[in-house]
Amino acid sequence: MTTNECLQAIRAHYSLLSEKERRIADFILGSPHKVIYFSISELASASEVAEATVFRFSKHVGYKGFQELKIALARQIVKPEANIHEVVQETDDTDTITKKIFNEHKRALDDSVALIKEETVDGVVKHMTQATRIDIYGSGGSGVVASDAYHKFMRLGIPTQAFTDDHQQLMSAALLKENSVAIGISNSGSNRDVVDAIQTARDKGAVTIAIANNRFSPLTKAAHYTLSTSARESLFRTEAMASRIVQLAVIDLLYVTAAMQMKSTTLENLEAIRQAIAAKRY
Repeated sequence: MTTNECLQAIRAHYSLLSEKERRIADFILGSPHKVIYFSISELASASEVAEATVFRFSKHVGYKGFQELKIALARQIVKPEANIHEVVQETDDTDTITKKIFNEHKRALDDSVALIKEETVDGVVKHMTQATRIDIYGSGGSGVVASDAYHKFMRLGIPTQAFTDDHQQLMSAALLKENSVAIGISNSGSNRDVVDAIQTARDKGAVTIAIANNRFSPLTKAAHYTLSTSARESLFRTEAMASRIVQLAVIDLLYVTAAMQMKSTTLENLEAIRQAIAAKRY
């Protein structure tokens, strides 16, 4: 199937769909621009069907799965320049582009603040400060955030590692025990590797934490705690910077809150680090 036939394919197959599959079709046909930002969990919830029904629907209209359907839908309805940035138009000058990009990032941060619950942060930090080990999992752009988390959390003096390789993530998770903490980072909350690692860590007795944009995703279902973010990111522009900025802010929130509770230890560690790296600077 060519990539510009998604909506046409849904209409063509409509009479052959089951009643539940027609709910999905109706939602996509009525709100295609919303669907390109949805995970399979969100579309299932919006259509009031099970995730398995969304998968079957995608197969029935000619795609291997929901992700392939969503890619085809995005290619059909999204302007080419949106692959660079959704809110930027081809006619925008540099000043307009600057304001749009920075305003988008500020909006993502403001929207995320409204979702962060004090009791969730307190619960996560309590487990972090009492942990014997903290392992962090992320892939792609979220892998960069996982590395930044390692860079920060090591200052707490708690053994910390970040894993971006899928096999190493599972190996790490399989070795976790009680009093360990595992943090999974995924904007969509649907990265299979990160979800598998977090579920394995939970099965081994670790406290699991999700940092995700989708509160009803496979990742959040596998985690004890969820720190929700709010940043628009679609399949056609998965390297969107706003999501990483928000994730980095959440990591900084956890680090600073934990550091304040472990003030003496953290200050000693920071001084030791400064002395160690002093010779690296001119």
